[in-house]
Amino acid sequence: MIEILKAILFGIVEGVTEWLPISSTGHMILLDEFIKLDVSPEFYSLFQVVIQLGAIMAVVILFWNDFFPFGKKDNQYPLAKDGLLSYVKVDKVVLWIKILVACIPAAVVGVLFDEQLEAMFYNYQTVSIALIVFGIAFIVIENRNAHQHSRIHSLRNITIQTALLIGVFQLIAAIFPGTSRSGATIVGALLLGVSRTVAAEFTFFLAIPVMFGASLLKIVKFGLSFTMQEATILIVGMVVAFVVSVFVIKFLMSYIKKHDFKVFGWYRIVLGIIVLVYFMFLG
Repeated sequence: MIEILKAILFGIVEGVTEWLPISSTGHMILLDEFIKLDVSPEFYSLFQVVIQLGAIMAVVILFWNDFFPFGKKDNQYPLAKDGLLSYVKVDKVVLWIKILVACIPAAVVGVLFDEQLEAMFYNYQTVSIALIVFGIAFIVIENRNAHQHSRIHSLRNITIQTALLIGVFQLIAAIFPGTSRSGATIVGALLLGVSRTVAAEFTFFLAIPVMFGASLLKIVKFGLSFTMQEATILIVGMVVAFVVSVFVIKFLMSYIKKHDFKVFGWYRIVLGIIVLVYFMFLG
């Protein structure tokens, strides 16, 4: 029973931190320092990644009509006027091309160097430094943008080149835990002149293939030899992450229509300092 309660806590942390630009992986690593799941190191490595599928399903459900590329309803850009091709939404197909292009840098590095990067950088020092550095970046970029106007105000206006550059920023998060995948892509998008709302939406959509791919990679490496307890822990964590994510996504999309990201930058800096001090002097 105690392990189920721990899984619920991990699911809550995942659901909150996956979408706010404060690093879900970083928070999961830090949570593991204080609350240990009674599982093997191999399963916990898988759990850290696959629990994110619950959060991703929240995006799939909330934004289904915004990215699903097939259907007659609200199809403003059909591939043809009649027949099966009239069900193809050209604008959504183009969006998916951009999303997949943005996934290329992180996908290549993840497949080739996943275990090496995890061994080198999944520790409190890297998490703390990444929290602080990208916290500062948020504040600096938002201060700069306060005097400038965004060039890109819709997903359709994101070019292939811009999508690839956003993918390069996502690569930073893939290498350094604590950076935050959403944080890195949002910072990159803001630097490239994308509005906050569009940057957040593109980040949400970008998470779908990235997290499904990362989860599949972990499951293939781990195999399907779950114990009953491991399977229960994983399912509970994913379900909780999904429910919490629904509320967090709705909150974030409402919040950024009236506010900037600086509050998350300050949070990251404070948390990074606290973590460094704790582990250096008390840990």
